[in-house]
Amino acid sequence: MSIKSTSGAHAAANLAEGSIFGSVEIAAPPERVFRALTTKEVIDWWIRPGVFHTTGWTGDVRVGGRWRAVGTGNGRPFTLEGEFLEINMPRKLVLTWHEGGAPGKPTTVTFLLERIDGGTHLTLEQMGFAAPDWCMNTCLGWETSFERLGELLLAEATPGLART
Repeated sequence: MSIKSTSGAHAAANLAEGSIFGSVEIAAPPERVFRALTTKEVIDWWIRPGVFHTTGWTGDVRVGGRWRAVGTGNGRPFTLEGEFLEINMPRKLVLTWHEGGAPGKPTTVTFLLERIDGGTHLTLEQMGFAAPDWCMNTCLGWETSFERLGELLLAEATPGLART
């Protein structure tokens, strides 16, 4: 049997403010979702087929700790990195986000995880984009990645179902 996530992943960019707001409902408890956000499991869900693929992730998950993701985007290597600013497992995670080696200030990403019947309501707010195109592309990436995260954790919670 093949499944398609019905998580309703959604992300919207406010180009004038340089911000993104996204949300998804995931069929897993907040502790499980938090782990997926803060371990190398990131490489399994942080993708947008045909556009970017994350191939590596490291992180020192503590306030002041650093994280780094590498992969390919539009056929070129990419590096993203940042610092963990706030960790309240499993409810909240705040981190900076910056393209490795690029000039400019990092954006700030806030994940909020709320327990709901059947799983977790995950929201994201990313603020501080200077370039509208970077904001829009990142927004599209979050929506796709959240959809993938929901699919992976649903398949994990429902053994025997094939992933799409």
